[in-house]
Amino acid sequence: MRKILLFLLALLPALSFAQGFQVNLEGQKQIGMGHTGTGLLQDGASVFFNPGAMAMLPQNYIQGGISPLIFKSVFNPSGSNDQFYTKNKIATPFSFYAVWGPKSNWWKFGVGVYTPFGGLTDWGNQWQGKYALESLNLKAIYIQPTLSIKLADFVSIGGGFVYNIGSVDLTRAIPVSDANGNDGQARLKGTGHGYGWNAGVFFKTESGITVGIDYRSKVNTTIKNGNAIFGVAPSLAANFPQPNTFTASIPLPSTTSLGFGFYPSKRWTLAADVNYVHWSVYKVLAFDYAQNTATLQDTYSPRNYKDAVSLRGGAQYAASDKLFLRAGGGYATTAVLDGYVTPEAPDANRYYFTGGLGYKLASRLDLDVSFEYEKLLSRTQTNIESQLSGTFKTHVYIPGVSLAYHW
Repeated sequence: MRKILLFLLALLPALSFAQGFQVNLEGQKQIGMGHTGTGLLQDGASVFFNPGAMAMLPQNYIQGGISPLIFKSVFNPSGSNDQFYTKNKIATPFSFYAVWGPKSNWWKFGVGVYTPFGGLTDWGNQWQGKYALESLNLKAIYIQPTLSIKLADFVSIGGGFVYNIGSVDLTRAIPVSDANGNDGQARLKGTGHGYGWNAGVFFKTESGITVGIDYRSKVNTTIKNGNAIFGVAPSLAANFPQPNTFTASIPLPSTTSLGFGFYPSKRWTLAADVNYVHWSVYKVLAFDYAQNTATLQDTYSPRNYKDAVSLRGGAQYAASDKLFLRAGGGYATTAVLDGYVTPEAPDANRYYFTGGLGYKLASRLDLDVSFEYEKLLSRTQTNIESQLSGTFKTHVYIPGVSLAYHW
């Protein structure tokens, strides 16, 4: 039993952020155009996409949006016709931005609050992988004060400090039974903090093309004194001391982005972004428990992720002075190597399509809506630690809405 329990605790997926947890929902205009925005001047979401562009914005902004995320995954165990589905749960990534500076001046100040990482998954307690995961709810909320400076009419720079507030709530079954044959239960719940930065540069070329380069740093997030709650038969309680806590640290990866804006006519805007996510910093997942027993030991679990790339493109058409139509799409590679796929985010190479529209409700008030469909390629895997073996098929549906007031 000791080996089984040590092994299960070593797998703890609570913090194993993968490409699947990088939600990329920081602005409705940008979502509608395939998540492009590094090389564009659009709205206050430049705080996230490229702080260097903020000083070039012709107006000040206050805006907020939400993008309810519906994650649907099915697991087919190897050698079986059984199928296990995630429950219908809706995550709520959000964003808020405020950008201000004197009109026609050389600087602007901004603040962003957004959720670049997060996930909500619930497989229930009756599926084959219940000893790996039953449910997971995690969020990483970034708070970013930002300053941008216009160096010349054609170039501006900017940067901001990032403070991260992370939370996790995970449940899984333990392969020990009570007198009624019910599995034991483990729940890990806690919050953590981390620090980083975001900086960018924005250019206007003589040919009319705009170019942006942005770098978002790694954010080391540490959870201290998280609650480790175990529900087991009274005869086993001494092996799982209560109350108990854990400490863990995980690096949320840095991202380098290059973006372009093209303007073939007054009504058309085209954009392309390339994003390189430095997931290779994530080598190991380790947990330190405040109270150990012969059964409950500190854990050390390899992850060995690789860097990932996403290619994005989008377009906007100004149908009138008030109505704007948007469309886009992209392709992203997985960060998770074969043998390391886990059910909290059964990651795989993926493609997605987006659409959206913007409407001017008033001269200073904009309404933007978006929709995204994301398909992860089918992936058949045997996890090298849990030996959970089968095929994951996953689809993601994301509507979104925002309001922006500008002056």
